[in-house]
Amino acid sequence: MGNILRTVSFGVIAYNEHRYLPDLLNDLIQQTYPKDLIEVILVDGESSDDTWQIMQSFQSQHLNEYKDIKILKNGKRIQPAGWNEVINNYTADVLLRIDAHARLPEDFIKKNIECINSGEYVCGGPRENIIDENTPWKRLLLMAEQSMFGAGAASYRNGTEKRKYVKSLFHGAYRRSVIETVGLFDEELIRTEDNEYHYRVRKAGYKICYNPKIHSFYQTRSNLKGMLRQKYLNGLWVGKTLFYYPGCISVFHLVPFAFVMAILVTTVIYMLGFSWPRICLWTAYCIADVGMTVIACITSKIGSTNIIVLPIIFLLLHICYGVGTTFGIVVCLASGIIEGGGYSEEVNSFFEIVAPCPIWKGVAA
Repeated sequence: MGNILRTVSFGVIAYNEHRYLPDLLNDLIQQTYPKDLIEVILVDGESSDDTWQIMQSFQSQHLNEYKDIKILKNGKRIQPAGWNEVINNYTADVLLRIDAHARLPEDFIKKNIECINSGEYVCGGPRENIIDENTPWKRLLLMAEQSMFGAGAASYRNGTEKRKYVKSLFHGAYRRSVIETVGLFDEELIRTEDNEYHYRVRKAGYKICYNPKIHSFYQTRSNLKGMLRQKYLNGLWVGKTLFYYPGCISVFHLVPFAFVMAILVTTVIYMLGFSWPRICLWTAYCIADVGMTVIACITSKIGSTNIIVLPIIFLLLHICYGVGTTFGIVVCLASGIIEGGGYSEEVNSFFEIVAPCPIWKGVAA
């Protein structure tokens, strides 16, 4: 295992996170791990709210308690660029990458360091979704995010009790040797940077350890528009990533795309006079949709009086994600991109424009 690693850099990137950042920083204050071994790195993407002021206030109040507190600016205002600022400025043995929407139990850092010192090079654990207000509607959105049918099959989303090696995870801890080997994040990938980075981690020969004892939490999107926008953009960048690092995209990422394609194909066949493929598709989907809704009701500990709407939410999530992936693939194909060939300036400009998605103008990211 080598030398015991002790110091840890706690990295957070944020853009207009005044609503959630104070809770995360309070969780950091409550950590049982020695503060003099923690370097805090806060990166602001030129927020228009008081995120920067919240960071400065934390620094001024707690600077003498921690190994160091650094506040940096992310002028590019995209996640991979923000993480690259963290990587270029951290000094500790281990780097922790934490989302600004996260909530952390008091032993979070301690358990990550223990896992790393047990011989692992990258580790993380289950990431449970939570809500900031206990209303029937927000409980319904939380049920959608907690369901495998609504959020996917990743281990960190659907936590298991078994320690194992996985392809990717959330809120990861990385030995310095891993970061030095793998390098910086690819700033062309705005939404799939985690998948691509962990793909390179695995290609470099490192294993990614899922440890069920390392718990963290994530604030679910507070409204349906925000959740649909998130799914659309995630799907859009999956479509782009297929032409860059296809090995980091799993078959699960492409299920919504296949569903949207099936809708289009069966609709065309229906217009040609054959109705049975369309009937079969929607019958199968409705059975799965209702079945997963029943399972969500049985397994969920929260419940909601609006449960009858959950099948519709599942459908909207799948369509938005699938349409996003379809749009990304079509644009890349239309631009004559081949695997490993890079992107034209025109395509990159397009994705810079479409990433905010004018359809969802005014909706928080």
